[in-house]
Amino acid sequence: QVQLVESGGGLVQPGGSLRLSCVVSGSGIRIYGTAWYRQRPGQQRELVASITGSGTTNYADSVKGRFTISRDNAKNTVYLQMNSLQPEDTAIYYCKFRWYWGQGTLVTVSS
Repeated sequence: QVQLVESGGGLVQPGGSLRLSCVVSGSGIRIYGTAWYRQRPGQQRELVASITGSGTTNYADSVKGRFTISRDNAKNTVYLQMNSLQPEDTAIYYCKFRWYWGQGTLVTVSS
């Protein structure tokens, strides 16, 4: 059974940074890739960033240049470095691996 455990969320001021982590139990992130989604209050879940098995990355237009997805294959961990955070980035962030979802981690950007 695959399990995804996210961490790293919290409260940050506008302009600040956070790094989210997603540990994927077992193996396979080098093969299938992983993605980060978010669900903002009152909105549908949306794709934020993804990384394929070969390492190709893709970003939503709203986060390009501010967020970076990366991974550590040895640790089965995927990261989302978030810089220049804005209030509109406030959301629950979810990690997805194949059809598995993590429990989500809350990011709140507020002064």
